[in-house]
Amino acid sequence: MVGRDYPRQSGTARFRPVIVTPKDSSYRLSFRNLVELAALRALRTEHGLKLSAVREALQFAEKKLGAEAPLASPELFAGAGELFLQRYGQLINLNRAGQLGIWAVLQGLMKRIKWDNRLPVRFFPPVPNRPEGQSVMLDPTVSFGRPVLARLGVTTSVIVDRINAGEEPAAVATDYGATQDEIMDALAYERAA
Repeated sequence: MVGRDYPRQSGTARFRPVIVTPKDSSYRLSFRNLVELAALRALRTEHGLKLSAVREALQFAEKKLGAEAPLASPELFAGAGELFLQRYGQLINLNRAGQLGIWAVLQGLMKRIKWDNRLPVRFFPPVPNRPEGQSVMLDPTVSFGRPVLARLGVTTSVIVDRINAGEEPAAVATDYGATQDEIMDALAYERAA
């Protein structure tokens, strides 16, 4: 987010930030930055991309394809250790100087994000032990962007606080009308966060 200096034979050079914060933010994160960080983490951990490959791909997407903030784009896909951007009705391989990708080998990276008018508006972070679940949600218009149970709007921290205070998960679930899975997802999310 701030870039980094690195040594070269002719002195020092600087890596540009991978994720750019709003200009007047003093490095505070916007919701789009949160989505970009989640995408970057998934690319690095789930898809095994090196940061240098991500940088190269993002530079190609920005310079050659005019993509603004490609990590927060609904057109971004990852598969087989490479990044792809949907443009002109085709998938373009960002790691291979724009070669076209094959739909069949791609998995949608951004399926955890809900979009409105090409802007990310809601994010469903992965929960340990239930990677496909979407019971925990972050939405800047709900509870000031704190993690909540998507169906109920109850913050995950409130649920964990009650259980940490000695209440039984089943009693907390009954109080909020939540399922046992939702309560366990809130616990798992808070413990992993």
